[in-house]
Amino acid sequence: MTDTVTETDAARTYRLDRAHVFHSWSAQARFAPMVVTRAEGSRVWDGDGREYLDFSSQLVFTNIGHQHPKVVAAVQRQAAQLCTIAPGTAVAPRSEAARLVAELAPEGMDKVFFTNGGADANEHAIRMARLHTGRVKVLSTYRSYHGGTHLAVNVTGDPRRWASDHGSAGTVHFFGPFLYRSPFHATTEAEECQRALEHLEQVIALEGPDTIAAIILESIPGTAGIMPPPPGYLAGVRELASRHGIVYIADEVMTGFGRTGTWWGLEHGDVVPDLITFAKGVNSGYVPLGGVVLNGPIAATFDDRVYPGGLTYSGHPLACAAAVATIETMHEERIVENAARLGREVLGPVLAELARTHPSVGEVRGTGVFWAVELVRDRASREPLAPYGGTSEVMNATVAACKAEGLLPFVNYNRIHVVPPLTISDQDARRGLEILDHALTVADAATTG
Repeated sequence: MTDTVTETDAARTYRLDRAHVFHSWSAQARFAPMVVTRAEGSRVWDGDGREYLDFSSQLVFTNIGHQHPKVVAAVQRQAAQLCTIAPGTAVAPRSEAARLVAELAPEGMDKVFFTNGGADANEHAIRMARLHTGRVKVLSTYRSYHGGTHLAVNVTGDPRRWASDHGSAGTVHFFGPFLYRSPFHATTEAEECQRALEHLEQVIALEGPDTIAAIILESIPGTAGIMPPPPGYLAGVRELASRHGIVYIADEVMTGFGRTGTWWGLEHGDVVPDLITFAKGVNSGYVPLGGVVLNGPIAATFDDRVYPGGLTYSGHPLACAAAVATIETMHEERIVENAARLGREVLGPVLAELARTHPSVGEVRGTGVFWAVELVRDRASREPLAPYGGTSEVMNATVAACKAEGLLPFVNYNRIHVVPPLTISDQDARRGLEILDHALTVADAATTG
């Protein structure tokens, strides 16, 4: 495949970007975006024609890889037939996408409300829970991310919330389980699970169970650190929610559609929530799409009562056509099974070896194609290589070392996340991990333990 974008084109793209594009989560004057000219499979190319292995899946959404021909062809066919239509109609790609998503959901979750992405999926799930219960408060963990819209970012626990949090959104935060940095002084997974559930039970009691509409949890927290919950935790949350009539919302925006080696991250906890939110992997971000899967009782709330919410592009035909092609292709090519195998046979074992050989690696954790490498200055004290909510020179240098050898990592604070497309070859996965191995020597030089 020949490069069709010249250096002059790339330079113009950059100049226009800096003149006119206002970027998210960035200080605009200091931001210097990489110009990307094309992408294919697990690779992207920059404006200089340089090739990179994409170990980020962008923002952890290209589960099926870049430019998968079956998905591209489906979007092209749909564009030729019907590009767009209002959401109050019935059209084939929307109906079929809803059927396929509901088919993957637990039994009894048969209705799908489509949104444009994950943040508005969480916004609408919370609105549904509040209307269904007649309550207002929403509980979520501190180490979480649920989106950038106003309510979603207030539900978010991590520092991106702070600038927009006026304490008026009806949101309450609690500590979720995280044994490596346990807020409960636990020493085993069993202790962490028990103490985290006892803490949540206390929060519910002190907030007033009758005031709480929903508990929203990422089935495995993603951007906040990829911390698989200990066995029994999600089931314990389900029991607490059921006991008090609280809606349990499973945020599967990042973990859904194969990322963890199962169709849903919640399958690792063997639980059935009341609502499931999704986006990202449903069509690998080829066209923006998200949604909420509803159980029977919540759906029935709106049988004769108008649901006061909607979006102009809800169930957009191009987005839904991409979702249909993505889900069908994932079935046909056994992509979810491949994700589980990659985690078990390639990513997990190699990352465990990196943890053994690099003093800067405090912990490696994950499943499927969803892993985090926690970097520390000292293994004994577990001092992070970058502060919570920030970065550091050594983290920046470590990331630069990755990019210098052609690896695009996903980075947050003191962690490097290993989250390539689920379709990455074993050879490319091992090559990316080899580059990471080299880059970690930069982090090792800053260790003190």
